[in-house]
Amino acid sequence: MVRLRQAVLVARELDPVAGALREELGLAEPFHDPGVGRFGLRNAVMALGDAFVEVVSPVQAGTAAGRHLERLGGDGGYMVMFQLDDVPAARARAAGAGIREVFAVGLPDIVDVHLHPRDVGGAIVALDAPLPAGSWRWGGPAWEGRVPDHGPGTITGATVAAADPRAMAARWAHVTGAPLTTGGAALALDGGGELRFQAADGRPEGLVAVSARAPGGDRTVVVGGVRFEVSGVATRG
Repeated sequence: MVRLRQAVLVARELDPVAGALREELGLAEPFHDPGVGRFGLRNAVMALGDAFVEVVSPVQAGTAAGRHLERLGGDGGYMVMFQLDDVPAARARAAGAGIREVFAVGLPDIVDVHLHPRDVGGAIVALDAPLPAGSWRWGGPAWEGRVPDHGPGTITGATVAAADPRAMAARWAHVTGAPLTTGGAALALDGGGELRFQAADGRPEGLVAVSARAPGGDRTVVVGGVRFEVSGVATRG
């Protein structure tokens, strides 16, 4: 399994971007994780079915998120979090390719490893193995070690801008174990979606679009500097 479980945006102002995401995607009340304070951040994590959209915002000077905002020149994509079957194997492949880890934690219900964006390219890449597989601690207490009842929708894919799309796709594929598709410029994801790499054309590299299924009709909206390509799904009831 290689599944895109959470997409992360970085914003100068947290609340307006989180509020716009809730309105545009029909998301519920966010979870604010106090643990991100160690990185000088505030955050808001919102469930989209059993996947998640997060916004982080620096509250201290000198943070990695703040430097990324400066590189982008404004709000934008920041991090891509994958659910994998075998994180130790992915870590070994990353280490063999000279890709550094910037954070790692092992908890009873999840393993979480963050790879250096300068080495893997495009974004911080997180490698996660939740237990049980459908749980997701980062979504809040209701998701710790279990899968609560949740609404419809999910994240199906994303697009990352790269100076060399095929080279970056190959690095991400090597680390995650996902097969390459689309002439070597995309990764095939669990559930039939893709993580695509496109030419940056002189712009900063990074996460530029998220593909999702969400309540409502088909639509494309831009929030926090990221394009959300939404396929509508029916709500329950």
